[in-house]
Amino acid sequence: MAASSERARSLELSQLRYAQGPCLDCLGGGEVVHCPDRYGAEARRSWPRFAQRARGHGFAAVSALPLRVREEVVGALDLFHEAPGDLHAETVALGQALADMATIGLLHERAVRAERLLAEQLRSALTSRVVIEQAKGVPAERDGWAMDEAFARLRGHARDHNRRLAEVAREVVSYGGDLDDPSLGRR
Repeated sequence: MAASSERARSLELSQLRYAQGPCLDCLGGGEVVHCPDRYGAEARRSWPRFAQRARGHGFAAVSALPLRVREEVVGALDLFHEAPGDLHAETVALGQALADMATIGLLHERAVRAERLLAEQLRSALTSRVVIEQAKGVPAERDGWAMDEAFARLRGHARDHNRRLAEVAREVVSYGGDLDDPSLGRR
């Protein structure tokens, strides 16, 4: 969430805190929500706490515009007004253009975050795989086991001791641990 002023930020937070307000209605319904007079009966009936907080922050009207990608609503942009009244059509069009640009930014950030997460997961998986392969070699060489048997024993030890295979493998590689040694896992 971002806001242009501390007053607006505080009012946005109150919508979340009280689970009511035009932003949440816009987010839930995907449609523009205009409240030309937060003193009006509709505002007091629909969002009593929000209307009271808006008054305390000096706002008389609010409009909420959807941040939408096709049919999916990913957020809402609130426009707070100090004077009561409807928005001009040009203002609504400009506000929706800003909401559309914000949507593009949010989706781009989401995609970048997902790519970073996937890259980290792949890096971790590859690192674990290398350590597991190295760990298979330790008992295979020391005890004369076949690689399949060494892997089965590593996996069995991890399962029997409720530990991750990569953890056990790191210890075997780092300390030359013996899978039959009861102290494995206490280092």
